[in-house]
Amino acid sequence: MRRSTLRLLGRPLAPALGDGSTLLTAWLFALCLPPLAPWWIAAIGMLTAVVLAKQLYGGLGHNLFNPAMAGYALVLVAFPLELSRWPEPFAGPGLGAALAAILGSPPPAGWDALVEATPLDRLRQLTTAGLSLGEAEADPALGPLLARPASWIALAHLGGGLLLLALRATRWQVPLAAIATALVLTTPPWLLEPDRHPSPLHHLLSGAFILGAFFIATDPVSGASTPRGRLIFGAGFAVLTLAIRRFGQYPDGVAFAVLILNAFAPLLDRLAAPRIFGRRR
Repeated sequence: MRRSTLRLLGRPLAPALGDGSTLLTAWLFALCLPPLAPWWIAAIGMLTAVVLAKQLYGGLGHNLFNPAMAGYALVLVAFPLELSRWPEPFAGPGLGAALAAILGSPPPAGWDALVEATPLDRLRQLTTAGLSLGEAEADPALGPLLARPASWIALAHLGGGLLLLALRATRWQVPLAAIATALVLTTPPWLLEPDRHPSPLHHLLSGAFILGAFFIATDPVSGASTPRGRLIFGAGFAVLTLAIRRFGQYPDGVAFAVLILNAFAPLLDRLAAPRIFGRRR
């Protein structure tokens, strides 16, 4: 797919095919998909990510939007039902049934008993039905925060992100600003009304917040490139993600938050550029 696009655009193949960026895009995109999503959803998403969001902008270093999030946002809007079918942890179908589902076979009998909403989606469903947070968390599909597999996945992402910072493979401004902003915004409501507002740890360890803060919003191409710009970008990522979770139609807002901020990244860099010594602002 990428090779054909490069030939149509008249660009050399070797540099683009050997930079590893498509593999990284595919890895991030795959982390966002339910493991039983049909293969054609992955194909449509990656076609959007590589061709539309990346190569048509000029390839690596020229794309305005994060390719993985552009592809994921498209399939999320277009196929909401397929992207809501997450298998129940440790109780999913066997390998044969899983491969059949990925290849597009009709769901077997009892399929609905094997899939469930994500913790964020389930919590929204229960609280919308009038339950308090304490009553909602007593639901068997949720349980204590640190007993949920999703929370341990988020902690694993946190460990990987800290390793990237230690290796200086990424900059610290975006994840620090994102986590600090989320804590500042969610702690006061939780302290005042803990039965109505989730705890700060719930916001950080549920959904893709940590993954987004360390591995997606830190993209050096589609994000801000100045130190102050990255701080604003990280803070904006937290604000938009929390706002979409609270007021939007989707239980998690990481992809949409990143794409909105990608559009403003050039403006952030211009406004937050350091003053050149000897020149007036």
